[in-house]
Amino acid sequence: MKRWFFALCCVVSMAAGLAQKPYKVAFYNLENFFDTIDDPDVLDEEFLPCSPRGWNTAKYTRKLANVERVLFDIAATDRIFPAVIGLSEVENRSVLEDIVASPRLAAADYRIVHYDSPDARGVDVAFLYRPAVFHLQGSRAVRTVVPQLPNFRTRDILTMWGTIDSLPFYFMVVHWPSRLGGREASEFKRVAVGEQMRRLADSVLRADPATRVVAMGDFNDDPSDRSLTEGLGARGRVRDLAPGDFFNPFAAMHRAGLGTLAYGDRWNLFDNIVVSANMVEDADGGMRLVQAPGSKYYGAIFRRPYMVQQEGQFKGYPLRTYVGNNFQGGFSDHFPVYIYFAR
Repeated sequence: MKRWFFALCCVVSMAAGLAQKPYKVAFYNLENFFDTIDDPDVLDEEFLPCSPRGWNTAKYTRKLANVERVLFDIAATDRIFPAVIGLSEVENRSVLEDIVASPRLAAADYRIVHYDSPDARGVDVAFLYRPAVFHLQGSRAVRTVVPQLPNFRTRDILTMWGTIDSLPFYFMVVHWPSRLGGREASEFKRVAVGEQMRRLADSVLRADPATRVVAMGDFNDDPSDRSLTEGLGARGRVRDLAPGDFFNPFAAMHRAGLGTLAYGDRWNLFDNIVVSANMVEDADGGMRLVQAPGSKYYGAIFRRPYMVQQEGQFKGYPLRTYVGNNFQGGFSDHFPVYIYFAR
């Protein structure tokens, strides 16, 4: 009996030790992080030194320091650098190289996955990943298709695949079409991209059902909108999951009134990280989603007082880089989000 009790204690202790060191994945919309150099192939004129915004080296350096601070502080909450960080609204690889080389992030040794997209303004999505944790095997930029608009140009669906702790992972990061023209009038575009992403996930899972699929980004819709629930098939409750579905850990936070961006005195939660059902059901005893430490939610929104507008018309909103042409010296109009998973 004593030997049995000792063995049980060892197993419990080992499990607790593993639970204390989960993996973290984050996503952050950087709000128009352009360099200061004119690119004749994209519409970047509003972010040049000669523009009404006067986007210059000093402002770029301020923005870079702000991004460094947020990404480092996400890690500092529990001393875990995210294994993977998805980013949106970044102009090019040179901006990404400045981010990963910043002093407080250099220790994480982040590498970059980025492709120039056909977006007219030149803003792209990208991945940062830690090669010591995520072992990259390949990447691909998938051209976004909206069947009703064959010439539509927007950000790609950026994909990469590899392993974490010897288990296969497939990541997607996106910035879905905006609500320009109104939410309902533009919804078909986001539904189409959601359906396309679901087909990608289905093909990956057919090839290897053990693959964990993680899709993140600025979806320009809330977890309850049709583009996510029907197009992508991201369910907000575990009991509603069907084979091949995604689970959205941020749906419960949205129902509770939490958000990542504000507009017209209303909070939205456009920034989501969704996971394939096998990261919830964990049928093969591999990697699964776990709750954020000290939280009842499976998703986390990173929000600190220094990231929040403290006065004026937009008090309580995310502290932006610009309001119109007025430089605020802020961080982003979105708060970043992250999740944890562990064996």
